Amino acid sequence: MKKLKSLAPPGLSLALVGMGVSIAIEAGFWKWEGKSNWQWILLGTIGLCIMNSGLSLFGEVIKKTILEKRDSI
Repeated sequence: MKKLKSLAPPGLSLALVGMGVSIAIEAGFWKWEGKSNWQWILLGTIGLCIMNSGLSLFGEVIKKTILEKRDSI
């Protein structure tokens, strides 16, 4: 069970980064397809928020891992 808890946050964070980038790219396609400004701007903002959430979570995972390794020495 401990192994699952240690693998879930990094996997989730990387999935969020990938999903956020994909959504932001899709917003770029929407822009060039001629969708209204508010549609592609909103979609791009959502994508960037998701990506930044994933990066923040990944940073927390790295910080936690480093602190655990330091405490075990």
